[in-house]
Amino acid sequence: MEPRAGPHPTRYHLGMNLASPSPTRRLSPQQVLERARNVLAIEAAAISALSPRLDGDFVKACELLLACSGRVVVTGMGKSGHVGNKIAATLASTGTPSFFVHPAEASHGDIGMITAHDAVLALSNSGETAEILTILPIIKRLHVPLIALTGRADSTLGRAANVVLDVSVPAEACPLNLAPTASTTATLAMGDALAVALLEARGFTPEDFARSHPAGSLGRKLLLHVSDVMRTGNDLPKVAPDALLREGLLEMSRKGLGMTTVLDASQKLLGVFTDGDLRRVLDKALDLHTTTMQTVMTANPKRAKPRMLAAEAVHLMDLHKITALPVVDDNDIVVGALNIHDLFRAGVM
Repeated sequence: MEPRAGPHPTRYHLGMNLASPSPTRRLSPQQVLERARNVLAIEAAAISALSPRLDGDFVKACELLLACSGRVVVTGMGKSGHVGNKIAATLASTGTPSFFVHPAEASHGDIGMITAHDAVLALSNSGETAEILTILPIIKRLHVPLIALTGRADSTLGRAANVVLDVSVPAEACPLNLAPTASTTATLAMGDALAVALLEARGFTPEDFARSHPAGSLGRKLLLHVSDVMRTGNDLPKVAPDALLREGLLEMSRKGLGMTTVLDASQKLLGVFTDGDLRRVLDKALDLHTTTMQTVMTANPKRAKPRMLAAEAVHLMDLHKITALPVVDDNDIVVGALNIHDLFRAGVM
């Protein structure tokens, strides 16, 4: 089948869009870099300009959010809404319960998500966003604190707010001064400033952060215990002290841990036999069929406890240049074992 006649596929070249109805000028690579650097300079200046504006209003905003017994409800339309989503997520992950409500959806039922125990953080560069102004009377009727992040303190939103945080910028990074660029960057930075100030005021700790991020690397390091990753039951390599070296090697091979524990009749730890011990045995040319484990094991080895953080086990292995650990309870009864590969798989390393 012959292809249908029609316009050529849209093709993009540096500085030229063939699908554009109006002519465009071609930019040299150097001009492209200059434009990009100019954008970064404008946005960096917009953030720097916020610092002198931090005053009693910022402190009052933090006090209102700290005193909130419910949730911090963040709202914004368009690009401000995208920034608001990120601010809400940052607040929630740093100890300030928060969520985002789309102002247009709020007018169609979602306003019920805001309760009298909440506080509202409203984002609007103009302060005249129609969707936000529509729900202002309901927010005021609930008597919840309203904090505005706006570029115009004298706007309708600014006048209605309990606190106004000025995020105005002299110009957008967009050469048309239309697309929200510097203004959204400034708003995002102000949101981060609020979140971090609240984090420190609450005494938020790395452990608190980890509880909010259990799937992240920090969460795994601070929340995962040895008992969560150790091998137990039939996967635990163990032999008696009078077992022959040959039996010990077979146990190591079957369990694939790179070592075996040596236990007495009550399952107390007497020692371990590792790959390193095997190399030393081979150097001595000992007989596999007559040598017993108690004569070649490493007595009083390093050990872990079940409630030890997995990250501590990593540190213990690093410190003593070992790759596996037996795990014992308070009575020195062996309850498990783990090696460096178990910790890798758990994402602790």
